[in-house]
Amino acid sequence: MIYVVIGFLWLSVCLYLILGGADFGAGIVELMSKKKTRKYAEKIMYESIAPVWEANHMWLIIAIVILFVGFPEIYTTLSTYLHIPLVLMLIGIIARGTAFTFRHYDAVIDEWQKVYTQIFYFSSLLTPFFLGLIAAATVSQSINPDATTFFDLYIFSWLNWFGVAVGLFVVSLCAYLASIFSLRETTDRLELDLMIRKSYQTIIFVVITGLLVFLTAYLSGIPLVKWVFSKPLGIMAIAFATIALGLILRAMNNKKLLAVRVLAGFQMIMILVAATYQHNPNIILFANGEHLSLLEHIAAPKTISALAWALILGSVFILPFLFYLMFSFTKARRQS
Repeated sequence: MIYVVIGFLWLSVCLYLILGGADFGAGIVELMSKKKTRKYAEKIMYESIAPVWEANHMWLIIAIVILFVGFPEIYTTLSTYLHIPLVLMLIGIIARGTAFTFRHYDAVIDEWQKVYTQIFYFSSLLTPFFLGLIAAATVSQSINPDATTFFDLYIFSWLNWFGVAVGLFVVSLCAYLASIFSLRETTDRLELDLMIRKSYQTIIFVVITGLLVFLTAYLSGIPLVKWVFSKPLGIMAIAFATIALGLILRAMNNKKLLAVRVLAGFQMIMILVAATYQHNPNIILFANGEHLSLLEHIAAPKTISALAWALILGSVFILPFLFYLMFSFTKARRQS
């Protein structure tokens, strides 16, 4: 049953990266837009994320619950050494959701709308940035349980150049997903051309920040190139992601917008595979050479079995209704 639990953990992280990433990217795309086109971007982004903007965080909650119940030692380590970026990320999620709600549904339209909008923009930017910092800290061997100072234990365990580069890369991926996914929500040629230009811009941003991740990894002594390219699976994942990019560009030119969404989601899966397969199932790598594993550091077998059945039964009841929710909102927009 442990593999069922690990499968759900990986699936929840993957879906949060794709759906939650596109959600965060909506605010980033608006922030990146010029003033004369920002109203168009705001309208399109609202249409893109309104149906499921809060449901996206369900995947993060599932991942946290799986770690808390099934892998308590891993959960404790993350929440101890990385509590500062975790708290900042959670504050960003709360601030972003609150600002989005009041910006669009406040009964009174006044100057506070500008405040809500700025909070929405910068929390959309900072939240995935801290998520990237956390992800980088788990594999960069920067967490040192033998450290004796506060800064070494709780600051430099996540605040380093590699972490900053990964944070920027995650921000760029979110903006890329938002611009790609929003293409189907455009209503005329002007809006479509605007979002296609945004998609091209975010693709450039992804490439630059991706190269920056490899550069900072090399300078920090992190064998990222070896992790990604030393085995056929990593090479295949990068190759498939690159091929998908070419197909996305072609589909955008031919206005095949559903195919663009599917290919972008496939790209994110390939990137996640390339980034995690080499040291799997080790989920946290420490500076002293030790690690925490999803197969070794687990809860009691009965707990794992109960958690696996809960996840299986929960998915049977939740997922069909979630997809129906998305279908209903999409159908209603098409009819209107």
